[in-house]
Amino acid sequence: MSCRRLSSLVVGLALFGAVFGEPRPSHAEALTAQQQRAFDIYKELVEIDTTTATGDTARAAEAMGARLRAGGFSDTDVHVFKPAPRKGNLVARLRGSGARKPILLVAHIDVVPALREDWSVDPFKLTEKDGYYYARGSGDDKFMAAAFVANLIRYRQEGYKPDRDIIIALETDEEILDADGLGIQWLIKNHRDLIDAEFALNEGGGVGLKDGKAIRNSIQTSEKVSLSYQLEVKNKGGHSSLPTRDNAIYHLAEGLARLAKFDFPVKLNETTRVYFERAAQFENDSNAADMRALLGARPDPAAVDRLSASPVFNAQLRTTCVATLLEGGHAVNALPQMARAKVNCRILPGEPVDEVKATLVKVLADEQISVTQIGQPVVSPPSPLNKEILAAIGKLSGEFWPGAVIMPVMSSGATDGSYLRNAGIPTYGHSGLAGDINDVRAHGRDERVLVKSFFEGDEYLYRLVKGLAGGS
Repeated sequence: MSCRRLSSLVVGLALFGAVFGEPRPSHAEALTAQQQRAFDIYKELVEIDTTTATGDTARAAEAMGARLRAGGFSDTDVHVFKPAPRKGNLVARLRGSGARKPILLVAHIDVVPALREDWSVDPFKLTEKDGYYYARGSGDDKFMAAAFVANLIRYRQEGYKPDRDIIIALETDEEILDADGLGIQWLIKNHRDLIDAEFALNEGGGVGLKDGKAIRNSIQTSEKVSLSYQLEVKNKGGHSSLPTRDNAIYHLAEGLARLAKFDFPVKLNETTRVYFERAAQFENDSNAADMRALLGARPDPAAVDRLSASPVFNAQLRTTCVATLLEGGHAVNALPQMARAKVNCRILPGEPVDEVKATLVKVLADEQISVTQIGQPVVSPPSPLNKEILAAIGKLSGEFWPGAVIMPVMSSGATDGSYLRNAGIPTYGHSGLAGDINDVRAHGRDERVLVKSFFEGDEYLYRLVKGLAGGS
């Protein structure tokens, strides 16, 4: 362990101790055995390449299985499944009294790609720098996976006997929407008995920091539907020395320009209404006034326009469709015979998917642009605002982050929670990981988490799950 990392851990733990009223550690030896275990598991997991193209989630699942067995779990309670080469899922169980139905803790162990030349550090080596841990997957989603494994071992070593079984499921291929059915869908189809639960905790809701202060603790209850479309124009082409106005690239470009100026209508649901109502408490006066105007009987169009200027707020207000890929032509001296674009839509839950395609066709306003749906959407109902879960989060959050607003949110992205909801397991995105609301790096360059937040979030999840599981 380097002196620099030890130094930052000491700082992080000093802050952690201040939260709980404990003495501030004065040296590295103040790390508890649990904190060291959590870090070691985290480091091992993030340093295993689990990208789809080159990585190996089976290796990661095996590594976490080995950790659990070394922590005292038997083979009957730790299962590593390999549904395909380089693909792995893990399911493990801490057995309780059975007085209540199990709780399921879900985290995906695959990550999106990261190129070394794009990063300031090696993305597949856990690097401590400036009070942060840098690595691909450091936040999305290997923090939760590592915390769940470390805490399950901690429960067992403490002799904890919950009122319900605590199950962890670490699954592959979430980042590709489980397109091949080898991750959460495979577990639901082949081992539903091993993961069946009253409800699940998943990624999707973190603690938002603004100027270093926690202003909100989010719980994700629903998510948008991710669905892509291919737009294509075909043309007979010809020699570039004889151009015509009937140009495949021009047709597509003009259609995309119309799409860029179009907004789907505003539609609020139970979760987004509560989101804007509570967000108004910590926004500036202008945004707060606009949010309150939005929630009125007749929303002020000017207020809606101002809120829509923020990508974060806009994603909560409406369905969105955006061009993400573009190609066309075949030679520099030939008229294009083809122009093609991919458009990714994030559709509000409950909005008919067919209507989105019909809207695209109408907005593009060109019969030469064909619109073809890519794949099938995963439509899932929102999870109800569970009073027991909200109460447990509210109580514990007040101890960790006094004054932070408990914020139900609808994810503009997609997670494996949609598959679990469709399988009858209400799923809530809630990580306890604190990060700056203006510095979101998941899927981006130099993904990182605060050292302080890593240990704080691990302890928060330990206590939250214990509170929800009951027992002694």
